[in-house]
Amino acid sequence: MWWGAAIEAPDPGALARFYAQLLDWPIGHEEPGTTVLAAPEGSVFVVFQQADDYRPPVWPPVAGEQRPMVHLDFQVGDLDSAVEDAVALGAMLADHQPQPDVRVLLDPAGHPFCLVRDDG
Repeated sequence: MWWGAAIEAPDPGALARFYAQLLDWPIGHEEPGTTVLAAPEGSVFVVFQQADDYRPPVWPPVAGEQRPMVHLDFQVGDLDSAVEDAVALGAMLADHQPQPDVRVLLDPAGHPFCLVRDDG
């Protein structure tokens, strides 16, 4: 069974709270250096862990710079509204946007994530 993913951040609690607000998911556990975000169904978790020497990834990737190692994708009904909401919470719209139905944003720690328009 897949439990979840771990994401490094200079301030794991702050980054977890950003995603908690973005997704409307509760914080399931918090202790120094680690914060766990829990899906409402309780079967998927995202762990945010302290990284003291954290270097934010560069998007799009640039030779010799920290590459994104993973990114999260979220399906949304209204792409423009979802982007506005994410930016209001502290995300930043990336300069490079490779697809018309996807928006790449950077979370407060600099990790890229994607909002994908639900065409279904």
